Amino acid sequence: MTPQELLVIVAVIAIVRIVLSLRPVVAGSSGRSSAVAREFLDPFIIAGLAAWVLITFVARTYYIPTASMVPTLQIHDVLLVDKFEYRFHEPNHGDIVVFPPPVPTTDDFIKRVVGRPGDRLEVRSGTVYIDGSALSEPYVAEKPQYDLQIRDYGIYVKELGGDWTKLDSSSANIPPKSDWTAPDRIPPNCFMMFGDNRNNSEDSHIWGFAQADGTFLAGPLKGQKASFTGHAFLIFWPLDRLRILR
Repeated sequence: MTPQELLVIVAVIAIVRIVLSLRPVVAGSSGRSSAVAREFLDPFIIAGLAAWVLITFVARTYYIPTASMVPTLQIHDVLLVDKFEYRFHEPNHGDIVVFPPPVPTTDDFIKRVVGRPGDRLEVRSGTVYIDGSALSEPYVAEKPQYDLQIRDYGIYVKELGGDWTKLDSSSANIPPKSDWTAPDRIPPNCFMMFGDNRNNSEDSHIWGFAQADGTFLAGPLKGQKASFTGHAFLIFWPLDRLRILR
């Protein structure tokens, strides 16, 4: 349920509460309608408003619909997402983040932060390198069947047995040269997001950089609001998979 849907439900209950309270008291009823409204509807209104504040500003649940984060996250897992943390700092390497991607969709995506602003990142022979050092990624399902380089103010991808191809800024969020600080480092406010199921994940090797805030600098959503919804930190359903995410 979205915050907007919850707010509509609370508003409907509040209207019913007001209508019942304003009804004339029938002789001999002792104001039973008003008493029922206070006893049963007021707690729903208070609880609904509290829940709206929580899911709007503090935390929300997120349901996993795809296999892009297998094995870390399985289809049908339900997560708790901290919406408050990134108000104070940018995502860290390795964080699992829920965010709207820079491509048209009605759903948020969930991926892992692999590269942060200023990183020199490449994928070579199935291994991710940050500033020349190989990452240890025990959470990855299998090594990616592509190489990737950030160079010449762009993202270049070479599929297995193919040639190097530069992501097109009309279909991927690749900022213009003026927004980069170096031709081979991730630009400011930009992040490389990969799924743990690297060969079954629509992520930064396809649509470019995610952004923590501002507006998308390029791609099909250029000029539209960019953000990170929050940090996924807990699987709480099903109960046999209850665990803190790292």
